[in-house]
Amino acid sequence: MGSATRPPAGRRLTCTLGPMITGNCLCGSVAWQLDGTIDLINFCHCTMCRKIHGAPFGAFAHAHANEFRWLRGESSITRFESSPNVFRCFCPNCGSSVPVIEDDEVCVPAGSINGDPGVRPSIHIFVGSKAPWYEIADALPQHDGFPPPEEW
Repeated sequence: MGSATRPPAGRRLTCTLGPMITGNCLCGSVAWQLDGTIDLINFCHCTMCRKIHGAPFGAFAHAHANEFRWLRGESSITRFESSPNVFRCFCPNCGSSVPVIEDDEVCVPAGSINGDPGVRPSIHIFVGSKAPWYEIADALPQHDGFPPPEEW
């Protein structure tokens, strides 16, 4: 870089691109980026989420689909219709759950996020079908199904 393009002594150049959240599957063949913020993270205790995650609940981050983009592997994603018009998406190589875009929302498996997204879980849903051996030990609101719209 020539001296004419350097900042004056004692000054630093900074570049702010805004929030950027990235994530990928376990093997790395599917990767994505969110150029915005996450609206909320929920813990879902429904039977399907428990089974797809192999855990007592699924953790999902929700954001605006227009701020989301695939970095690689989109064409290889496998979709499974777990109930009418509800799809679970996963990497065909490693089996990791990957984001699902529905209308204007993207639902991201929170475990696939690289780093700290800056948002913490705020609600438990479908606790009416939670694993009987799991006790919820936090003070987050709990709902037997979907919460009322004002809490969602």
